[in-house]
Amino acid sequence: MMSDVAQGDTALVVLSERLTNSAAFGALFREGMDLVEETAAYLDGAGRAEAKTLDRAVSLTYATESMRLTTRLMQLASWLLLHRAVKEGEMTLVQANREKSKVKLTAADPGAADILEKLPEQLQALIARSMSLQSRVRRLDSTLHTPPAERASIGNPLVPQLNMLKAAFER
Repeated sequence: MMSDVAQGDTALVVLSERLTNSAAFGALFREGMDLVEETAAYLDGAGRAEAKTLDRAVSLTYATESMRLTTRLMQLASWLLLHRAVKEGEMTLVQANREKSKVKLTAADPGAADILEKLPEQLQALIARSMSLQSRVRRLDSTLHTPPAERASIGNPLVPQLNMLKAAFER
């Protein structure tokens, strides 16, 4: 009986299903959606007021970086919502894999650090947090959507050694 279980009669655990149903994914989802809301509130409120006080060159950088930030967050929110749909059984991971081709997780990388440091601190912090979130989502995406490697049948690694011993003693 024990050898039957050892032979692989048990069901395989699908890692991608476990990841989308995990508490870690739930926390990542909440963090992402909270960041989207916080950024929108900042850009519509305090950010708008701060932008008016900037000199012309920095104001252009502010506009560019706020657009990049918004684009990045919208792509991340799309990815998170897609995978929440998988978690809630509204679509399969295969369907999500097809749909995620429309989501660009490399979209809108920020400008150079020396340019960013001229921006208001809160915008800099939002950009940094969005980049951190993007990095974690990219890692999760590659884990979820990289096809499993073909399992090579290695058999018993001792067989070649045993065959050599057998051949040596048969002479």
